[in-house]
Amino acid sequence: MSAATFEEMSASDFFYRNRDIAGLSNPSRSIFVAIREAVENSLDAAESEKIPPDIYVRLSFEAEATQDTQVYKLRVEDNGCGIQPRFIPSAFGQVLYGSKYKLKQARGTFGLGGKMAVLYGQITTHQPVSVTSSTGQEKIYSFKLMIDIQRNKPIILDRKVLINKDNWHGTIIEFTLEGDYLRAMPKIIEYFKQTAMVNPYANLTFVDPKGRLYKFTRATTAMPDPPKETMPHPYGVDVELLQRLILITECTTMTGFLRQHFHRVGEVTATKFLDFAKIQANKNPKKLTHEEIVRLMQNLKKYKDFLPPDASCLSPLGEELLKAGVMKELNPEYLVVHQRKPSTYEGHPFIVEMAMAYGGNVPKRDNFVIYRFANKIPLLYDEASDVAYRVISNMNWKRYKVSPEMPIAIVVHICSTKVPYKTVGKEFISDRPEVRREEANALREVARQIQHFLARKEHVHNEKKRLSIFSKYLPKIAEFSTTLAGETRKPDIEKLLKSVQKYGTEEE
Repeated sequence: MSAATFEEMSASDFFYRNRDIAGLSNPSRSIFVAIREAVENSLDAAESEKIPPDIYVRLSFEAEATQDTQVYKLRVEDNGCGIQPRFIPSAFGQVLYGSKYKLKQARGTFGLGGKMAVLYGQITTHQPVSVTSSTGQEKIYSFKLMIDIQRNKPIILDRKVLINKDNWHGTIIEFTLEGDYLRAMPKIIEYFKQTAMVNPYANLTFVDPKGRLYKFTRATTAMPDPPKETMPHPYGVDVELLQRLILITECTTMTGFLRQHFHRVGEVTATKFLDFAKIQANKNPKKLTHEEIVRLMQNLKKYKDFLPPDASCLSPLGEELLKAGVMKELNPEYLVVHQRKPSTYEGHPFIVEMAMAYGGNVPKRDNFVIYRFANKIPLLYDEASDVAYRVISNMNWKRYKVSPEMPIAIVVHICSTKVPYKTVGKEFISDRPEVRREEANALREVARQIQHFLARKEHVHNEKKRLSIFSKYLPKIAEFSTTLAGETRKPDIEKLLKSVQKYGTEEE
């Protein structure tokens, strides 16, 4: 019997062999994911400096690859903060390297998306990626890169430094990849439409392989404040995190350790918790044994008097921006928007925002049109697996006099420092009880307001119908009454019609 052999695998090699994990499962979906990840990186780069984003995307046909796929060149330009030159090679040529591993709200979660798109392009076309970037200083830096998949390191093929005469800031990325644009086109166009809806302060331009121009113009320059980095909440820690914090801390007492490294833990809360956990306040955290660290973690989860996480680390759209985005893209007859108060799951703060639109340009279908967003990312796949779909499906709509056949669109947005995605591909949100509860409460709120609107609409319709009957039959009744009474002059019905018409107008 032969002995088993063991070997080490790099992160890029792992994702090269398992690219389905990141959503690169087929040619049409891969080209969609590549565009999505590049656009979202550009949006984050602009929003971090509170710059209204201007993003240009061009997909150009290069050559036929197989019977079902073609080779395309993808170019994405933005006006974001730019990348410092020393970080550019690793930012685009090293998997699991990035700026999104801090505890704060961001579109990207795993630091995988952009690199996975570049990796997919390399393994399907074996062409380098070109990256040009500037932070607005005197110079522009341009790189040609490839990924050393076995070592997970960037390979720099070319490097140029240009003079930045116009003080340009931003990033341009260009690479080739195999894909099936014809099948992906509906999803890609829908992605841009929904991205424009949830980012109404962004200009988005997309040129497809046939030269067709899709332009989504911003409706406002107002932007939400950028998210802030935060510390872990006591309810969300585990033993590994505690050991890491103890390793890096400079605190010499447990009171100082809790105050410095945990969210919303002050002097009083730390003292009360240490009494609860039976840990000396002046004990040095570096002298805790493994068993004591485990007990500390268990007590952190058991203690009920920690303050809930503060939502200042989140960057929700807000009711006004969400309203502006929906009005821009759907132009509904009636729109109601509601933002829930901050809530938490496993120590992570989150906010649910919801809108319900009636009429206008809302597509007419046999069921509600559902737009799902997470940290301002449109979620277009696996709708039936999402918690929002289940909440909407389980709602008793008869109570609100609403039927699925009506021209109604429901917009659900959740923002969090850690969105509970079910997969790395970021396509749907798992059914967490806390998230389900907040979405259900938000849905009831907007449904009640839609109910009031529909009731008024029905009442106005009935009044118009009533006025129409009066206008049609009153003259005939007046004429018949005059003949029956043997009179020659008809009664004046104008006053009555005017009073009825005035009442109907006031109701409307």
